[in-house]
Amino acid sequence: MTIDTTLTHFDSAGQAHMVDVGAKADTQRVAVAAGTIRMKAATLALIVSGSAKKGDVLGIARIAAIMGAKRTSDLVPLCHPLALTRVTVDFEIDQPANSVHCRAQVETFGKTGVEMEALTAVQIGLLTIYDMCKAVDRGMVMTDVRVLEKHGGKSGDWHAEV
Repeated sequence: MTIDTTLTHFDSAGQAHMVDVGAKADTQRVAVAAGTIRMKAATLALIVSGSAKKGDVLGIARIAAIMGAKRTSDLVPLCHPLALTRVTVDFEIDQPANSVHCRAQVETFGKTGVEMEALTAVQIGLLTIYDMCKAVDRGMVMTDVRVLEKHGGKSGDWHAEV
């Protein structure tokens, strides 16, 4: 298998530029990303019980993650602004690991993929959990943020190796 090492965000002179996607076909694009935030058991208990002082931690983190996906092009300089057709964000409590896992799926019909939007959704969701709980646990750790799969476009389907 040949690996393409061409970086598409640089022109022939090495200058950064936004990739021209004008000639690409519109296709259904889907990306799934995930990540985890680890914390103290007592912090996780606050989240699970719904008794955090700032309110419903996971509900607010879900809305923040969706907003993050929608604003990705404002945060990442060379990302195209996209008309997203769907963003779903799910959280899973992992009590044995004192963690919350976040999974985001982002979809559009267009000329470029939505991996960056899915990654942004996950990271913003995790950052919101941190923000809402930092008063009781400044040592929380966000980890393993990654793309799990993508579908659509010229390159077709891709799945992360387990």
